Amino acid sequence: MPGVLSVNTNQYGWFFCDIDVEFLFVFNFQVAAASGHTVVLVDQSDEILKKSTKGIEESLKRVTKKKFADKPEAGVEFIKKTLKNLTTSTDAASVVHSTDLVIEAIVENLDVKNELFKTLDKFAPEHTIFASNTSSLQITKMANATTRQDRFGGLHFFNPVPMMKLVEVIKTPMTSQKTFESLVDFSKAVGKSPVSCKDTPGFIVNRLLVPYMMEAVRLFERGDASKEDIDVAMKLGAGYPMGPFELLDYVGLDTSKYIIDGWHSLEPNNPLFAPSPLLNKLVEEKKLGKKTGEGFYKYK
Repeated sequence: MPGVLSVNTNQYGWFFCDIDVEFLFVFNFQVAAASGHTVVLVDQSDEILKKSTKGIEESLKRVTKKKFADKPEAGVEFIKKTLKNLTTSTDAASVVHSTDLVIEAIVENLDVKNELFKTLDKFAPEHTIFASNTSSLQITKMANATTRQDRFGGLHFFNPVPMMKLVEVIKTPMTSQKTFESLVDFSKAVGKSPVSCKDTPGFIVNRLLVPYMMEAVRLFERGDASKEDIDVAMKLGAGYPMGPFELLDYVGLDTSKYIIDGWHSLEPNNPLFAPSPLLNKLVEEKKLGKKTGEGFYKYK
């Protein structure tokens, strides 16, 4: 990729590894490029990369329609400049050698992530910072798969990335202060509001959100209230935009099960992390939420 400047210049060489995941992570790529960073998106095939690039172009058009409503020509120029900052590749090793920051956003599987980081660690420059966009796995375990534990942290973005301002910056016991500050600076440079957290399960948002959703399921399992009434109660009583069952279906029941199972294995005696028989049953039946047409609710 093009010449790389230091992180303090607000012009990163930014490498983004996005292997077979949904557009949440592709939009990380969009946000970085739109803020003037040089970015390479890496995925498993040209077909996936074409789909990702098309998604970015469509998203940029929606953004510019609102942002440049009175200046359509400026909107066209904004899209051109953003896309000029984007390149794609199917060969991670060949592009990582000239990057300042690697952000991984592949499948939520620790072994797969560690294998990727081990490979990239062999080819990346010594100064390159590695970060994971994981929402549920321990950053420390990924850092230990590399020789750059002090240059490793977490950057957890939220969906939809172009709209959501929050980024959780995760610091392990081995993350250097310089690396942490670089990740915070990067988050601000792409227009986000960073919050910091230690490497605890779920970080801040999911540590509070997932047990809340699981407690809603338990409330329903006990027959204390219907799922419909629980959703209405939380929307009207707590001001939440979605009820817990609506949110579970939106996130994906398989994703929620994967997270809670992982936490339960770490802290088996923590009642907040106890598995749900009903959730397990729905996942076993492939009723995963909106993406499959049925979860706790049915979708047309």
